[in-house]
Amino acid sequence: MQDHACAAPPTGGTILAIDYGRKRIGLALASFETRLANPLCILPRRNRREDLRRLRDLARKHGVKTIVVGLPLRIDGERGDMAAEAERFAARLRKHIALPVELQDERLTSWTAEQLLVQNNTGRRSSKVPEKGGSKRASESVDAIAAAVILQDYLGRAPSGKEPE
Repeated sequence: MQDHACAAPPTGGTILAIDYGRKRIGLALASFETRLANPLCILPRRNRREDLRRLRDLARKHGVKTIVVGLPLRIDGERGDMAAEAERFAARLRKHIALPVELQDERLTSWTAEQLLVQNNTGRRSSKVPEKGGSKRASESVDAIAAAVILQDYLGRAPSGKEPE
């Protein structure tokens, strides 16, 4: 399976958001100037070393200054196995890519991404929205949109005109 085509890099410094998963990594970008998150692409997971190399290359290509990794907390706010895995992944990114890496609560982002896909299809359930047993391509669409939701939430934490801390 090949990587999905990633868009051309925007001008200026950017923030890369990652929706970390065991099978795929959803990606989104926002420039510090526009503060508007956009889905970028999905990277199918290969192995730790290759995943980090591809993310480093993408970060360079897009002039990334900060990386935000979604932290999958449970609904009650507790950390589970996936949260611990995402934290370890974020620590590896910091070491391998040498950029600031922050964690952002990602509770309900996949649900929000699915709702956005439904709304973009004039209120009818889109064929891109995964259901149980849904298509692989549909769930990949949700991963990149979920990364954009994570990034937009992150951007909402800082006052306008300032980079999030």
